[in-house]
Amino acid sequence: MGAYTAQARGVALGILEYRVNVLLGIVATLMQLVALLAVWQVLLADSPVQGFTWPQMQAYLLVTFACGALVSTNSDFRMAFRIQSGLVALDLVKPVDYQRSRFAEALGGLWLEVVLILIVVTSAAALLGGLTVPAGPALALFAISMLLVVPLKFLIVYVGTLACFWTQSYMGVQWARIAVMSLLSGALIPLAYLPGWLGTIAQWSPFAGLTSTPALIYIGRVGFGDGMMLVAVELGWVIVLWFGARLLWRAAVRQLTVNGG
Repeated sequence: MGAYTAQARGVALGILEYRVNVLLGIVATLMQLVALLAVWQVLLADSPVQGFTWPQMQAYLLVTFACGALVSTNSDFRMAFRIQSGLVALDLVKPVDYQRSRFAEALGGLWLEVVLILIVVTSAAALLGGLTVPAGPALALFAISMLLVVPLKFLIVYVGTLACFWTQSYMGVQWARIAVMSLLSGALIPLAYLPGWLGTIAQWSPFAGLTSTPALIYIGRVGFGDGMMLVAVELGWVIVLWFGARLLWRAAVRQLTVNGG
């Protein structure tokens, strides 16, 4: 554990050194939040749409912002660069597990993300006139769901970045991943607004746990029983993706070519 803790600490110190880049990334997500709040205020000003009221949508969008800000320290770019440059070969000889090391790095930037989320959400809630906090059981379920967002988002990004072993460029992979995540997670629009068949697929996909599950639990759109089922699906995908990523890693390293060998 000492080696992984050191890696997490190194990322945390790196964020302090390049904090402007991190802050700019958070500001970009914040601008998206402001734009979505303005759009949905107009759409829901007169009456609910698909059962969503304006106060519910305010809370939904704030949860969306929080989920989007988690695991956002661009560790995937570092990983992609090392794979495409061949420097990943140095990682292979280190006495640490590659996947656990990348997860430790993702956790290293978590502290700043949480601080910024608390500042933004608290400020936004004050400007919007406050938010209704769910009751005890629902609040606990929401907290568990938010905790699961961290490994789930890491694993989706990690699996996507492993594609660099087969591709020459990471940008196309990243754009495709962001597009799919934004649509199927409910970050762009709630899944209730998607066509029925697509909404069903999205709800059972790993992407729903990135935004839709914690947001729906927080605003009370699902009961406690249904919320437990959604969290169980979220946890199930974390387990499946964790071990699936390990199998994919074994196949990926066979594609590595360094100095012709």
